[in-house]
Amino acid sequence: MLRLGFILHLFIGSALAGSAMIVALVMGYGTLQPIVLSALIGFVAAFPVTYFVAKALYNE
Repeated sequence: MLRLGFILHLFIGSALAGSAMIVALVMGYGTLQPIVLSALIGFVAAFPVTYFVAKALYNE
């Protein structure tokens, strides 16, 4: 399940980080700090999402 989690986190993390960066840019925060912070928040938020998705896929 760990290998599946790594692969899923690659895709889920990039999707959530990219979405968070787009939200920051749409809100008007165009400097480096808010963009990097939003990407980091999206990356960290992907851990529980990855866990639940991997658990659901592994149990089936």
